[in-house]
This record gives sequence, structure tokens and C-alpha cells, in this order.
Amino acid sequence: MEQHPFAQYVAILGRGKTLSRPLTFDEARDAMAMILRNEVRPEQIGAFMMLLRFQEETPEEVAGFVEAARQTLDLPTALPQVDLDWSSYAGKRLQMPWFILCALLLAENGVRVVMHGSEGHTPGRVYTKDTLQTLGFPIAASLAQAAQQVEKTNFTYIPLEVMSPRLKELLDLKPILGLRSPLNTFPRLLNPFAAPHVLQGIFHRGFLATHAEAGQILGQPHLSVYRGCGGEIERRANKPTEVLSLHNEELSTERWPRLLDDPRQEADPALENVDRLAAFWRGELQDEYGEAAVTGTLAITLRLLGRSKSIEAAEQDAKTMWSARSRNFALAS
Repeated sequence: MEQHPFAQYVAILGRGKTLSRPLTFDEARDAMAMILRNEVRPEQIGAFMMLLRFQEETPEEVAGFVEAARQTLDLPTALPQVDLDWSSYAGKRLQMPWFILCALLLAENGVRVVMHGSEGHTPGRVYTKDTLQTLGFPIAASLAQAAQQVEKTNFTYIPLEVMSPRLKELLDLKPILGLRSPLNTFPRLLNPFAAPHVLQGIFHRGFLATHAEAGQILGQPHLSVYRGCGGEIERRANKPTEVLSLHNEELSTERWPRLLDDPRQEADPALENVDRLAAFWRGELQDEYGEAAVTGTLAITLRLLGRSKSIEAAEQDAKTMWSARSRNFALAS
């Protein structure tokens, strides 16, 4: 029986301790392109994903996967001008998604934000798409519609199944395989509208450098990645935060202090009652942790965007922006 063309990529990863090696950028790109074209058997996908999971994907592999996926996106002819790409793939399990308010506040202040993500792959979590729908914000049904939304209101949310139905199918293999895979890593870097600034949130600390170095390989001008609450891009208000940033090919690290004295993070017993986000925005509800999470996340974002010159200035700028927000909880039209 003739060897399947994809078998070479499984063999590279699975030849054993002495002969196995990571994929090169080109190999990773070509392997993922075959997967996205449905040219690979299901058993090959399972073997490939789990071998990568066991070895942990390299920056070159992540970048190659991103490049392959980008080639499949049904982009509008003219890309909108976007300032910030914000991925949201983890979901929240302890606290409400306070980071959504940070993104909406940026949009209110003229920053064009494209948010994209996926949901439902892990039970017991609150996801961004569902939260935005509950709060009355539109969800893009195509990349063309997303372009129109961000041009009109400075904000859009694109579900992964809209960007790439095939990637969504593969990501949903997590409960079948029982483990995360590169599909939990590389879609965060898709940046469909080529925003110059990219934010990344991770849960496993070891992936900080993986994301930053993959961005470096892809030629991303500006990127910041940190270990966020539950793996989302949300500063953990009760923990110090190490932020790894990429600016014009140079990597640097900043250590941000914790914002609350109590190092514990209690689970919110009313986690799914996301309507409270709107009440909090309007000033009808007070939440010390929520305010610290919103302004803390905003401060890191302002540093990435180059709008604040230091950690201290960013913290103050974020508090000022939050205090000056419109109490009308709606996007400008």
C-alpha cells in the first residue's frame, strides 16, 4: 500500500527519542494546509495533534500553522483599518469576563478592536460570544460584515466558525482527544485584518515565549502576551503579571504589580449572570475586583498601543479613561 502523503509529517514527530524533531516553518505550514483542505485521514490528525501536544509546539510550528490558516480566510477585498487584534478562546470559569468592558471602552475612545474566538469546547465556562449576545452586541456572520462593523462602531466579534469552519471542527476535538492541542494555541494569532497590535492571553506560563516568538517569525510589529485570568486577556488583579512584549522585532519583559492586597481569587457564585457587566458599566453596581480587572487590563493594553510611557502612567491613564466613560452602554453607531 502506497504511503499517504501526510504520513511524512507524523513520522517526523514520532520517530522516537533520537530521531524525532520539530517541524520547520515550511513543514508546519504545508501540513496544516493539507489538514485544512481535508486531505488527511482522521487517525492521522489525532496522531499528529497528540505528538505535537506531547512535545509542545515550537514557535516555528505555530507560525507555520498560522500562515496556512491565513491563506484559507475569505477576506474582503479591502481590509478595514484596525488598531488592535484581541483573541478570546479560553472562556471564564471563576470571574465574569471583565475584559469585554476594556475592549468596549477602547472602542468608545476611538481604538478599532477586532475580537475573535471560540466557545463551548470546555464545560462550565462563560464565553465571549454568548456574553456579547446577552448584552445586545452584534456578532459578525462573515469577515465582510466584521469589516463593516469595525468601520462603523470600532468593534467587532468574529466567531472562529465564521473565520474558519474547519478550524472550529478541529478545536472541538478537545473533549474527544482529552487534551489541548496546537488548535488551542495558533488560532489566537490569526489576526485576520492584520492589526499592527496584537494581544494574547495564555493559561500555561510556558507558552509566553511561544506566542511572542511566533509573532516575531510572522513579522508582527507589536504584540503583548501574559498569563491572564483563566487564559483570557484579562489581568489577574490579585497577582503580579509578567508581560512579554514584541515591538519591532525586539522582545522585552515588564513585571506589573498586583492591584489588590488579597492574593486569593474567589469564584463568583453568580458567574453566568453577565447582565451585571452592563449595570457595572452604568455605575449601578460596584465591584472592587471588577474595576481592578478592567482598569488593569486597560493599562497593559495602553502600553502595547504606545499610549502610555510607563507602567505608572498607564495605570493612571486607565483609571482616568474608565472614570470618563459614557454611561450609555452601547457602541457608537
